[in-house]
Amino acid sequence: MVWIGAAVATAVAGAAAGYLGLVTGALPLDVGVGRRTRPLGPQTVDIATPREVVFDVVAQPYLGRATRAMREKLLVLERGSDMVLAAHRTPVAGGRLTATTVETVRFTRPERVDFRLVRGPVPVVTESFTLTEHGAGTRLVYEGELATDLWRAGQWWGGLVAPRWEATVGASLAAVRQEAERRAALP
Repeated sequence: MVWIGAAVATAVAGAAAGYLGLVTGALPLDVGVGRRTRPLGPQTVDIATPREVVFDVVAQPYLGRATRAMREKLLVLERGSDMVLAAHRTPVAGGRLTATTVETVRFTRPERVDFRLVRGPVPVVTESFTLTEHGAGTRLVYEGELATDLWRAGQWWGGLVAPRWEATVGASLAAVRQEAERRAALP
């Protein structure tokens, strides 16, 4: 009977460790079986600033020098002329845990920024920020796709991850808008 208790305790500990690994991105699961995809976005933000300024705000922490606040959230691991490999840190579980995703970020000045997940809580995420001139300002449109494996179980997991992912992107878009409009107001 003792071995049954030990087996149950081991199984519970393993499940908890697996869950924490998935949530934080430390244990990515990409088996390529039973893949399901779902859209992310679209989210649209109109910004009263020229497109080049908005592009610079988006690209700055990746291609230039990140602010102190951004350095806590973003670490550029490798930098090229039009693409970076970056780790993004996002608080989860009420701030008790930190999820780390690793993504490639490709820049097509001044109209597009593309993101592709390398490591994270799901096997596949592709996203884009498309910037178009809109009146005297810029329209930034976020769209993407999130994919999970293992049929319904993965679909359930994607249903948990996607809203948090989109909320994080929404907060980033609001920050981009605020900073771009602040820069435009400077003399």
